[in-house]
Amino acid sequence: MAVSVKNYTNRFLVIAILAIMAVWALLFYAVIMDEVYDNIDDGLKNQKILILREAYVNPDIIRNSTEFGINQFRILPAEGEEFTDENHFSKEFIYMPYDEEDEPYRVLRTGFYGKDGEPYTLEIRTSTVEEDDFLINLAISLTVLYFVIVISIMIINHYVLKKAWKPFHQILRNLGKYRFGDVRSFEVVPTQVKEFDELNERIRQMIHRNEEVFDSQKRFIENASHELQTPLAITTGKLDILLEDEDLTENQLIKLSEAKQSLLRMANLNKSLLMLSRIENHQYTDVHQVNFNALLQELMRDLEDIIEHREIYLDYQEEGQFCFSCNRELAFVLLSNLIRNAIKYNIKGGKIYIDVHPHTIKISNTSATDGLNPDHIFERFHKGVQDSQSNGLGLSIVRSILENYPQLSLTYAFVDGLHEFRLVQK
Repeated sequence: MAVSVKNYTNRFLVIAILAIMAVWALLFYAVIMDEVYDNIDDGLKNQKILILREAYVNPDIIRNSTEFGINQFRILPAEGEEFTDENHFSKEFIYMPYDEEDEPYRVLRTGFYGKDGEPYTLEIRTSTVEEDDFLINLAISLTVLYFVIVISIMIINHYVLKKAWKPFHQILRNLGKYRFGDVRSFEVVPTQVKEFDELNERIRQMIHRNEEVFDSQKRFIENASHELQTPLAITTGKLDILLEDEDLTENQLIKLSEAKQSLLRMANLNKSLLMLSRIENHQYTDVHQVNFNALLQELMRDLEDIIEHREIYLDYQEEGQFCFSCNRELAFVLLSNLIRNAIKYNIKGGKIYIDVHPHTIKISNTSATDGLNPDHIFERFHKGVQDSQSNGLGLSIVRSILENYPQLSLTYAFVDGLHEFRLVQK
């Protein structure tokens, strides 16, 4: 599952800090213990010097220090094989009455010759660090430090990364608003981050290349459609003349009629492509306050014969006047495509409901199919399974018209067995 950059970074930081602190804790423990023992050993060696000096000045101290007392040292006669004047340090556990348990001590053993020339062994001890308690306290302290560091990093990352990535999220939002044919729909986001500046530049270059290709395609479609108009009209006219020939057989008339239907479909496709090209080239610049109620009534009069032939029940309700400032021809095409779709994809004896409100026009119709995919129905040449004879441009033209008027939106839903298109004025 994808996660944000912040969480992705924090996840690795938490693991990395844990590993680093574990290694650091071991090294820190070793260094601290070495320093502690070094300081204790220095103290024992200094105490040894003081005791040896006192033994030469006061030999009685040798006879009176055969057991550990308050001064934590003792002097014993040394045997020849065991005697050495080198310092030997060791760690031993000695019972402590106060704690009622064995506690660690650091012990120094060395040899010396007394004033009487006899060899003696000197043992000095001192309490040292309880390594297990120290290790536990160190672990607790490091655990607390670890959580403090991790929480601090997360809090800092939350605010720092949120601010640092703000231009990136704005770039994504602006990129989501970009539409082919409208360079101004993408706005470059000023930022002080080098990588984001480079991203802005790459997106700008990509949009420039896309616009060049898009403009080339639009010019090709428009030019091709213009060139096709004349031969299509001539061919259709000649077919009409042939169909009036009384010498043709029935089979020939049927084939000519099918050819004419194919040409008419091609002519309709050509007309739709031309309209799309003109819409995208913003050639419909004449804008007026248009009464959509009047357009709907005009359309219903024009389509009355088709509706009666299909035996479709039409329910038209007005709850107010839907008025909008736009090009009247585009508004007529928009409503015409929606209503013609409701008729074309309806069933014989079906129903069409048109409800007009001051800010909403709802067009619903029955159909033999279930709900459509709202992610694809506005795509060019998308026909679905309803009509193989359709050119798939009706709703695409509707969407292109609406892109010129951001204050209008069109939504689709399948509600209670009805295909419902809702035109909303924001």
